[in-house]
This record gives sequence, C-alpha cells and structure tokens, in this order.
Amino acid sequence: MNIAGNTILITGGGSGIGRALAEALHAKGNQVIIAGRRESVLDEVTAANPGMASMLLDIQDKADIEAFARQAVERFPNLDAVLNNAGIMKPEDIPAAKDPAIAEETIATNLLGPIRLTTALLPYLLKRPRATVLTVSSGLAFVPLALTPTYSATKAAIHSWSIGLREQLKNTSVEVIEIAPPYVQTELMGAERAADPAAMPLADFIAEVMTILETRPDAVEVIVERCKPLRHAEATGTFANIFAALNARHA
Repeated sequence: MNIAGNTILITGGGSGIGRALAEALHAKGNQVIIAGRRESVLDEVTAANPGMASMLLDIQDKADIEAFARQAVERFPNLDAVLNNAGIMKPEDIPAAKDPAIAEETIATNLLGPIRLTTALLPYLLKRPRATVLTVSSGLAFVPLALTPTYSATKAAIHSWSIGLREQLKNTSVEVIEIAPPYVQTELMGAERAADPAAMPLADFIAEVMTILETRPDAVEVIVERCKPLRHAEATGTFANIFAALNARHA
C-alpha cells in the first residue's frame, strides 16, 4: 500500500484506533473520510482536521451499508481504500445470559459489517488502478479472551476472511492488508482502559503501524512487536501459557 495519495474510507473513525489512524493518514496527505453513527463525534474530528470528510453509517444495518457505499463512491469517485475498523467489545457471561443479544450485536458489527461494506465497495475498487482493503482484527484472534468470547471469535473470523479474500483478489488490482492490534489504551471497553498501564499507548501503536506501512509496502499483515507473541503463540508452542496469563489478568 502506498502511504500517501489515497482516498481512504475509515469506519469507526470517530474515536480510538480509528480516529488515530485517520489523523495519521490524513497527515500523510491522503483524502480521509471517516464514518460512524455519531454525527457530533465525527464533526469534532473533522473540525480538528481541516480537509477530512465524514459520512454517517450504521454498520449494523445491511440496507444502510448498501446505500452508504453508493453515496460514498458518488461523493468520492477516487475512493481507492477502505479500512474496516468499526467494532464493539462487550463482556459476556454465557451461562447466565437469557439470550445471545450481545453476541448477535457483536457479530453484526465486527463481522457482518466489514463483509457487507467490502462486498458493496469491491465493484468500484476493482476498477481502480490500485486499491486496498484493510481489515482490523486483534491479537485476540489468535489467543482468545474468555471474558469477550464473541469479540474474540469475530476477530478470528476476520483474520480468516482476510486470508480468503486476499487469495481471491490476488490477480486483481486490490490488495488486502490485516492490522492486528494488541491490547491498546482506548475506551473500547470503558474509559478506565484508556489509562491502563498494561495496555500499549495508542500513540505508540499508531507510530509502529505507520512505520510498517511506510517501510513494508508489500506487507499483508501489520503486526506490531507487542502483538507478535499472540500472533505466533500456536507456532511457538506457547499458546497454553499465554492463554492462561491473558485470561488471569483480565478475569
């Protein structure tokens, strides 16, 4: 992926990793469009970053995604990249749950949302000389957190889906890049997590991601150093120990 000169759509761009990536890519000279459900939040981000654009999107709504994709390419005919970042992460007590509402919401947001949006945009992206689909998975795709089982499962599915999509698009102009964050200081699971010393500072994560994208333009996975033990746990035979330590820490 070229680090500059793109027109990039970023879902969940109003906060956390999405906003930080949007601002970093905007600073590199890309046309960035952030999308989300909260107009006031999107307006705050675009006001702080002149030239950045925003669009409302309900990533859980199939019909809204289809209409949004059409509007996006009409407004931004040079669109050549989509970063599927929007996601939710909620604790679940499966034995005590009366219905799988959290699981269903998580799957709709984290898995069906990126699949639907990418599918809707692909006919346009395939017409571009060079285009990119970026997915955001997680270190928990490789070593799950029992506290958030459906979140971990959706991220594992996004990892697998990214591999399959990449293979199907290998002879086209569209590349597929997966970004797998470790535990990062954001408010994804509450404001207190944004200051957790056990988590990677957001600024450090973004800096390392941008360095990988700049120095390794052919990378298909963006795995920062802190996430590598999770990514390679199965291969290195450390899965059981890492799984136990991870889940003890977050119990």
